[in-house]
Amino acid sequence: MEDMAEKIYLNDDWSFGKKDEKARETVRLPHTVAITPFHYFDESIYQGVFSYERTIDAKKEWMGKTVLLTFEGSGHDTTVSLNGKVLGAHHCGYTAFSFDLTDELQYGEKNELSVTVDSRESLNVPPFGFVIDYMTYGGLYREVYLEVKEKAHIDDVFVFGRMNLNGPSAQAEVSIYSTVEVSADVKEGTIICSMAPFDHPEEKKELFTKVIKPEKKSLKNKTKAHVKLWDVEAPNRYILTYELLADGTIKDTKEVVTGFRDAQFRKDGFFLNGRRLKIRGLNRHQAYPYIGYAAPERLQRMDAKILKNELGVNAARTSHYPQSHYFVDECDKIGLMVFTEMPGWQHIGDAAWKDQAVKNTADMVKQYRNHPSIILWGVRINESPDDDEFYRRTNETAHALDPSRPTGGVRNIKKSHLYEDVYTYNDFVHDGKKHGVDHKSQVTSDMNKPYLVSEYNGHMYPTKSFDWEEKRAEHAMRHVRVLDAVAAEDDICGSFGWCMFDYNTHKDFGSGDRICYHGVMDMFRNAKLAAAPYETARKEPFLEISSAMDIGEHPGCNRGETYIFTNADSVKMYKNNRFIKEYIAEDTPYKNMIHGPLVIDDYIGDALDAEEDLSEDTRRILKDAFNTVARTGVSNIPPSVIMSAFRCVAFRGLKASRGIDLYTKYIGDWGGESTVYKFEAYKDGKRIKTIVKEPMHSLHLLAEADHTDLCEGNTYDMAMIRLRMLDENGNTLSFCNDPVSIAVSGDLELIGPKVVSLQGGMYGALVKTTGKAGQGSVTVSAEGAEPVEVAFTIAKNEEGRR
Repeated sequence: MEDMAEKIYLNDDWSFGKKDEKARETVRLPHTVAITPFHYFDESIYQGVFSYERTIDAKKEWMGKTVLLTFEGSGHDTTVSLNGKVLGAHHCGYTAFSFDLTDELQYGEKNELSVTVDSRESLNVPPFGFVIDYMTYGGLYREVYLEVKEKAHIDDVFVFGRMNLNGPSAQAEVSIYSTVEVSADVKEGTIICSMAPFDHPEEKKELFTKVIKPEKKSLKNKTKAHVKLWDVEAPNRYILTYELLADGTIKDTKEVVTGFRDAQFRKDGFFLNGRRLKIRGLNRHQAYPYIGYAAPERLQRMDAKILKNELGVNAARTSHYPQSHYFVDECDKIGLMVFTEMPGWQHIGDAAWKDQAVKNTADMVKQYRNHPSIILWGVRINESPDDDEFYRRTNETAHALDPSRPTGGVRNIKKSHLYEDVYTYNDFVHDGKKHGVDHKSQVTSDMNKPYLVSEYNGHMYPTKSFDWEEKRAEHAMRHVRVLDAVAAEDDICGSFGWCMFDYNTHKDFGSGDRICYHGVMDMFRNAKLAAAPYETARKEPFLEISSAMDIGEHPGCNRGETYIFTNADSVKMYKNNRFIKEYIAEDTPYKNMIHGPLVIDDYIGDALDAEEDLSEDTRRILKDAFNTVARTGVSNIPPSVIMSAFRCVAFRGLKASRGIDLYTKYIGDWGGESTVYKFEAYKDGKRIKTIVKEPMHSLHLLAEADHTDLCEGNTYDMAMIRLRMLDENGNTLSFCNDPVSIAVSGDLELIGPKVVSLQGGMYGALVKTTGKAGQGSVTVSAEGAEPVEVAFTIAKNEEGRR
């Protein structure tokens, strides 16, 4: 049974423009006040005071009922008027808000709804007041809708479970706590609650029937039930249906989709459903190229799927504010844990500012507390100084509204005051040389409380997809070193890397082009090499090599360290079809990771044995020397290798000139035939993945959409198309920055320019539906490569457009 309230979406036909200016345009929600360039733009482009207007056709049959107007998100200070009367204002750009229109509507007539949105960063509300390391896009960027309910109705439901586990468990008897709040018009009523597995709604069973006392307008209930637990491996969910019975009839129903799990942060680590589990996550902003925050449902859900299925993490932090319910709901659905936090970045304002921050905390908890994926509330302004009274208030607010979850507070100072349950800390100690993370005892002010690393890397080593190879490899290895270090510390609950993808930022930060290149992906969610340490945790076969195997990419033609990233049991390496070596997963120097990278240390194999008439000792010494020089260069050869090579020349009759010739032949990779490297990954004795590295001969353009079955429902649909220029073996051409043309046909609209330049061999495109059912296509073309067409079908769900 669905909620009885009628839900009418108001996402279409808004008149939009700058406040007090005549120029208007008709827009659909989600909407951003300004389509921004990919980079190099002034952030003032989206700052200002704007107005949205549309009519509400209030039906006569709504009379005698309650009509609520809800905004899921508006950036950043919003005032709402109906028929010229101000209904109220909301002072947070990241939480939802509602107005009761019951006594204000003119029924049977068209009503004029006017919304003023102030997106200026001079506002005295979080996160504003000082500099901010991300863009704070403006607009009605989430959906807007009406709910028409009976006068007697359910206002809110909060449900959670508690259990006692003796060890790791997939199911348990759970005490289910329900809090049901009803409207003031309920004089006396009864709540009937039933529950069913989400995948089997027909298995509905009644949990309880309880009378609401007229003077309380709410009830609390505890019921026991045996359930399958929500887990990152098995995200079991349940539908709980709450029915309000009054005057002998059902007045309202409220459905809550949730799950039950035992998520415990302890001083010795994090435990999910009784088993120790290291949190391996990435931070996420809710921003997209061109459209900023204004992304519809499918794109929001796409990010959760990328994090779980492509990047292989088990958690996400919604930095630095609550994000779309669609994103969090997808995390519920696929088993991705979430750490969400109150809006803010470093700055703490005056008393009014703090009051608003406390309200933001309350709104966040009340609006998101039924999501089973959320395991931790962030109740501290990100990277802010200690403020005892303020943070007592935010912590107490979260606990009062949700006694089931712990609180944390993201800080970048050691030994700070701790009112939260978990000491969450941004650890940027790793600079390429220092240990991956500080020990818990070096950071926390209370060793008896849990400890979590909420950020690492990021600004410490910003890396572009088109940077030179050794920098991209070092970017990846910095993530490896932190992941390995955190995995080795049992009293660190886990970590969140900074961050999932590159993002636009203010002039004070980033690389001068208004982009922070901190992501393991670019802004279009194309994986950089730094994604590889995470991708090895995927369930699908994975293999990546950190190098194009072109020696000219390296100073002095010295290869440096080359790494194999894989989730296979072993990888066989071939050079010009000659077997060189099989690298075994257990041989990784990074023993604590799930799948640590392997270091390539042999470029010769048995070639000297097979082809050169030299003594066994001489071949062994030369092989060791050649492989060392290939990686480190002549000036960095260890003394032991130098002495061995000297003995070959002095006592074994090997001429230095021949040694140089042999090095050139087996290591140099210049002159003669082109060198072809092949890597084969094996799992359970079967070859699961192959990579071939050789000089490219032809260009191949790849265009992949996250989905091609678009649907016009409550609003428009969008798809992201990820672009890559590849060689004939499927390797990304990292220095291909050529122009690409994007042509759209049919019932689609392209967001952004029609001609773009690849960056690091990668880019992307966004397309949206136009309100019609039908078909459309996107054709991507570049000189020297065959054009690629992506075909879309567009359905129209009239039921969803109500």
